[in-house]
Amino acid sequence: MRLGLALGYWGRGPSADHVPLAQEAERLGYDSVWTAESWGSDVFTPLTWIAARTSRIKLGTAVAQMAARSPTTTAMHALTLDHLSGGRMMLGLGLSGPQVVEGWYGRPFPKSPLTATREYVDVVRQVLRREAPVELDGRFHSHPYRGADGTGLGKALKPITHPLRSQLPILLGAEGPKNIAQTTRIADGWLPLYWSPLRTDVYQASLDAAPAGFLIAPMAQAKVCDDVAEGLLPVKAMLGFYIGGMGHAARNFHADLMARMGFEEEARRIQELFLAGRREEAVLAVPDTFADEISLVGPRERIAERLELWRKGPVTDLLVLSPDPHTLRVLAELNT
Repeated sequence: MRLGLALGYWGRGPSADHVPLAQEAERLGYDSVWTAESWGSDVFTPLTWIAARTSRIKLGTAVAQMAARSPTTTAMHALTLDHLSGGRMMLGLGLSGPQVVEGWYGRPFPKSPLTATREYVDVVRQVLRREAPVELDGRFHSHPYRGADGTGLGKALKPITHPLRSQLPILLGAEGPKNIAQTTRIADGWLPLYWSPLRTDVYQASLDAAPAGFLIAPMAQAKVCDDVAEGLLPVKAMLGFYIGGMGHAARNFHADLMARMGFEEEARRIQELFLAGRREEAVLAVPDTFADEISLVGPRERIAERLELWRKGPVTDLLVLSPDPHTLRVLAELNT
């Protein structure tokens, strides 16, 4: 199991720690570093900044939101950064949810998410292969555009720039069973939002057809500390926000996932509290058991035991979310 460093997205402003953390992760032998985006900082610019200040570590987006860019634009970003970094780019994509797609990007959330994702990946792969002009008679991502409101003058094109790698890895952030199953067919890897090494059966049926070499790269918050309960508070805060606030009360993919993992009553309670404006109570309502299962928190000896559970399962890459260099070093030592 390889280790990656997950930096997430910016809060109120850029973090001065991200480049030093990426450099430390590279020094410690981490295989990859990953950036993210929500509705603030974008995913590619910080990754390019990191690329210029590192030399070996792979560079991943976890995730680039599909609604933010047309698939050809995303492919342009990926092939450009792949060239500039000497072939270190890994493209992680995610559809996001209705709240973000319609509320932030001002676009309709696709009524057929599986089709929209499949078409998006198809176009990106065509750009990267550069075998012919990009053409797709699609429902969501037609190339050339064939809508009734267009001019009809669109011309199929292929990129001027020759991509460095036609097989640049594409990973998808997927949560629903059908979406995960499709990911095994159209992508090179999967970026699970929550992964419990004690509940791998939740995903087993969706992963049955995964080909050899398929990447499974979940993110886990980590903290080496003496007080487990205190160390879990940031994990619970994250879960409270995602389960409670990242979606509508009637359609929240994160809450649905938590429910499928055996915490349905707790997920609905977190939603109820968060949407009522009782955010602190929502965080406290997150079960310690769930927060603990999807993270690595506690003294070194405890983390060593729990890390073995992750290593024994199908996870190929553990993306560590931690701003603490000591924690990154301990995990590197334990994972040898």
